Amino acid sequence: MKEKISSFIVNPKYIFGVYIITAIATALSKYSRGERAYNNYLIFKNVFFNTLKERNLYLSYPEYLDVNHYGIFFSFIIAPFAMLPDWAGLVLWNIANVLVFLLAVKKLPFSERNKSFFLWLCLQEFITSSLHQQFNVALAGLIILSAAHIYRKEEVQSALSICIGFFVKIYGIVGLSSFFFIENKKKFILSFIGISLAFLTIPMLYSSVHFGLQSYVDWFVELKHKNMKNQQLGNFQDISLMGFVRRVLGNPAIPNMLFLAIGVPLFFLPYLRISQYKYLGFKLSVLASSLLFVVLFSSSSEPPTYIIAVAGAVIWFLIQEKKSPLVIGMLVFLILFTCFSTSDLFPKSVKDNFILKYSIKALPCIVIWFRLTWELLTKKYTDKLSY
Repeated sequence: MKEKISSFIVNPKYIFGVYIITAIATALSKYSRGERAYNNYLIFKNVFFNTLKERNLYLSYPEYLDVNHYGIFFSFIIAPFAMLPDWAGLVLWNIANVLVFLLAVKKLPFSERNKSFFLWLCLQEFITSSLHQQFNVALAGLIILSAAHIYRKEEVQSALSICIGFFVKIYGIVGLSSFFFIENKKKFILSFIGISLAFLTIPMLYSSVHFGLQSYVDWFVELKHKNMKNQQLGNFQDISLMGFVRRVLGNPAIPNMLFLAIGVPLFFLPYLRISQYKYLGFKLSVLASSLLFVVLFSSSSEPPTYIIAVAGAVIWFLIQEKKSPLVIGMLVFLILFTCFSTSDLFPKSVKDNFILKYSIKALPCIVIWFRLTWELLTKKYTDKLSY
């Protein structure tokens, strides 16, 4: 019996199946509760139809409870799902997102055992994101794929992964964090430019040039407005390093630039260690830092976004050569106060008056990112080629 349990835990095909089943179950559970429960999917679906009708993609339409924040290229991504009945489109949309994530994990330079552990440790955060039908699961996969393809010297595939992520959600640009590890930079740059031009024009083929260009302007305006709106105390946004500090101090007026002035140099300083570029551990650490950074330094971060940050934190944990009590304690801290912070593990009063009020979900990731940054600046990496 113990052998069967052990085999189930360490064999990736089983946890892959768990993810697929979870994606289907969460979609059906939302659909069964009515349109308000899968409102996000309806917004996504209508990005395609609004593009066809050349209606502003970023207005607050009365039939929906929120506003679209994805780029016009997303209309192309969502189109195959939008044309199906809602129940089928919603299920297949969730499956498509998780397949991108699973493909990324499959391409990570981890042992089969560590791939399984990675997925088990990310499962709760995946459930949170999947319940919201958001693109974040696929985006986490695309950021990982952008790096994994570079490790495999697949420059075109890496550029494609970054462009898909970026043209749907700005976060995707963080895939460029592995740029300095590319051997054939010319091939990557030309691929990136070519794919970007294609993605820029594709939506114009079924709308118009004017509408396509105007939509990019509208997107920028909406994101700027959303950033200002997010910086409030007590809402479900700004679950970030900035939000944590603002809420602990009770001062929503503290500007993002103050944090970015510290965070951005810290993020880029490790790139000065050119001698470490050849080590896989250093490259994976940069990937982990990128996944954490893009969430922690965004006022738009919310609970479903944390599949991205948690993926980075788990990569950091798995590449630790020595799992010291401190490292294990940080993982437990992450699982309890990030992964399960919005679950029924905590009473509603605790979630409302402590976890949400002070953006506690961000705290374990903040601690791990600073620890990881210190390692990137000081650690001497080894020739270990897999983990």
